[in-house]
Amino acid sequence: MATQYHSSYDPENSASHYTFLPDQHDSGHRKSLKIISGIFLSSLLLLSLVFFPILNNQSPDLQSNARSPPPPSRGVSQGVSDKTFRDVVNASHVSYAWSNAMLSWQRTAYHFQPQKNWMNDPNGPLYHKGWYHLFYQYNPDSAIWGNITWGHAVSKDLIHWLYLPFAMVPDQWYDINGVWTGSATILPDGQIMMLYTGDTDDYVQVQNLAYPANLSDPLLLDWVKYKGNPVLVPPPGIGVKDFRDPTTAWTGPQNGQWLLTIGSKIGKTGIALVYETSNFTSFKLLDGVLHAVPGTGMWECVDFYPVSTEKTNGLDTSYNGPGVKHVLKASLDDNKQDHYAIGTYDLTKNKWTPDNPELDCGIGLKLDYGKYYASKTFYDPKKQRRVLWGWIGETDSESADLQKGWASVQSIPRTVLYDKKTGTHLLQWPVEEIESLRAGDPIVKQANLQPGSIELLHVDSAAELDIEASFEVDKVALQGIIEADHVGFSCSTSGGAASRGILGPFGVVVIADQTLSELTPVYFYISKGADGRAETHFCADQTRSSEAPGVAKHVYGSSVPVLDGEKHSMRLLVDHSIVESFAQGGRTVITSRIYPTKAVNGAARLFVFNNATGASVTASVKIWSLESANIRSFPLQDL
Repeated sequence: MATQYHSSYDPENSASHYTFLPDQHDSGHRKSLKIISGIFLSSLLLLSLVFFPILNNQSPDLQSNARSPPPPSRGVSQGVSDKTFRDVVNASHVSYAWSNAMLSWQRTAYHFQPQKNWMNDPNGPLYHKGWYHLFYQYNPDSAIWGNITWGHAVSKDLIHWLYLPFAMVPDQWYDINGVWTGSATILPDGQIMMLYTGDTDDYVQVQNLAYPANLSDPLLLDWVKYKGNPVLVPPPGIGVKDFRDPTTAWTGPQNGQWLLTIGSKIGKTGIALVYETSNFTSFKLLDGVLHAVPGTGMWECVDFYPVSTEKTNGLDTSYNGPGVKHVLKASLDDNKQDHYAIGTYDLTKNKWTPDNPELDCGIGLKLDYGKYYASKTFYDPKKQRRVLWGWIGETDSESADLQKGWASVQSIPRTVLYDKKTGTHLLQWPVEEIESLRAGDPIVKQANLQPGSIELLHVDSAAELDIEASFEVDKVALQGIIEADHVGFSCSTSGGAASRGILGPFGVVVIADQTLSELTPVYFYISKGADGRAETHFCADQTRSSEAPGVAKHVYGSSVPVLDGEKHSMRLLVDHSIVESFAQGGRTVITSRIYPTKAVNGAARLFVFNNATGASVTASVKIWSLESANIRSFPLQDL
């Protein structure tokens, strides 16, 4: 293979400059706050969700809200998705009087985030010489998008992280307007090829190559930008702002051949272009496309990888053969959500075909039904697993982000497996290392929840939890009830957990205050039509998560297969302003961002509930308090 490598770092010829992140004391060492459960009256332990307050009246804090001009669109003029949150009507015009205590509480305890400023897409994750590496889109100057640089951090366990100097900064004509998203390919000889999108001085999206200056360095501190960049420019027929985010490459059918895909669009059809290379410096566009789906718009951050239909381990990106399906994932610029589909990849024809055209990429399943975007996987050779990262953006106002000094976090890394039981879904699950943060034995609780009941669960800190809960619905009610009025139920239009049906909702309430004026229910809802078939929905209700205006208050969710013999089960990772919710072993996942004004610090509470009208539910719950992750600057002075 003809490649150009640097065996040692040459500071005079290197295109990279490095700036250290400022140190921050106490990062990742949030102390748990005890809940004083004695302040509750015993009558609060059994309340009906139907009486939860509807937030019609403003609290005194709201009287100081001010109108402000909306922030400008960020990123669209340069050809990427809008990085300004605009999902709430008039959200950009409302400035809430956030206190410093409220904003401090919002910072997470065990999710990865920089010490300050803006972050978005995860980039080029890899494992090298005992360290997990995460690169990420970062603005070193502000808590809003811009001046995109590659942040860099390393970890031994995907939980505790050490910040390193920037990997790459926008300092060349081909990336001067942003070092954007990219992926790593590790060659058989150990070389690392990092392809990334650069935004040129003329705002043209091009693909560039970088590689480590010193492969023997476990930290990969120094990166060299290839002197012949860019290695790819938009081909004829593709817009100069519609050509970005190269994937990890996989081996082709010919010896020494590598293939990779890049997202784009033609009109309103989302497409995945495929290029071949033997050296990562010269490329050939192959005829046709890997796949295209009309009406889905621009495909960003495409991901393409194999999953085993027989085993429970992950597969290297180049693996193909019997017992393998391929996952195609695209981040849709039009709706800012990550869609995926499972299908078959013909390596010879270079075509991917979905197993079910009705569940094609962009029109079927989503990786996450909440606030989650620009995800990227990598193969972990240490534990033979495929690990998924995702960007969790903010859903508050830009002014609030500037006030608190940071914006966005990364999801807890998730393992990805093929769901052999359904044959249609992936199973996403938090990496096992998160369990190392569990503080002692779990609190175990079983509750018989009658229709319209809610029960307090006593925990030391309701802001940092790992919750496993299962629910058994009364079999007589489940088998005998038909609720034709709720056929076609949708989480997003249901009205949330206060909207009652015969067979739901039932689940867990997180980050609630004492009076239940702020609360975030995560729940199941069963609808059953005249044909007797039951359909289960998994929802997260943010409509009463905060009394503040100008923050997202959606009901997220989707249907989730619950097979014969399975209980309704969920796992929730609660980390202050983030809740990651996994149903049925990870078939359906929802990430929520919440910004309470009352349910903060020691005031946060946890409940289980059943707001169904015609069925009792038995809840079995295990609750672990989680310690903070140790996330800090790497002590480079000790090297």
